Amino acid sequence: MHTLAQPHATSKYDQDWVLWIDAQVRLISERRFSELDIENLVEELDGMKKQYAHELDSRLTVLIMHLLKCQYQKNYPQNKWRSTLIEQRRRISLLVASAPSMRAQLLPFARDCYPTARRRAALETRLALEVLPAQLPYSIEQILDQDFTP
Repeated sequence: MHTLAQPHATSKYDQDWVLWIDAQVRLISERRFSELDIENLVEELDGMKKQYAHELDSRLTVLIMHLLKCQYQKNYPQNKWRSTLIEQRRRISLLVASAPSMRAQLLPFARDCYPTARRRAALETRLALEVLPAQLPYSIEQILDQDFTP
């Protein structure tokens, strides 16, 4: 009989990821720690953190891009942008609720994604890039405030 600690277990990870997860969950719940596929578990957990960071970055980018659109594209129907602001703020709130330790990282994430948000806003509004501020013009409180629209 093969256990997950044997080489056969590693191939299960490569063959069927969902079955591998089910096996790892079962082993943990049964406290059979010596049989866990530690190498792939570590890789998956690290990947989960990276995926979380990627989602946070993506949502902040979209949110900031739409804040810029609201502020600098006044001739466009604002309700279209505000709907996106509401949704992105809600999703960011859920992300932070599931990982409160990331709250302190929101401003660095926002500053990091700002150049992309700025370029995308300029492209979508057809405004010159120079019209938009070179640095993030909003505080994290403003970015997350459901009632804030520039």
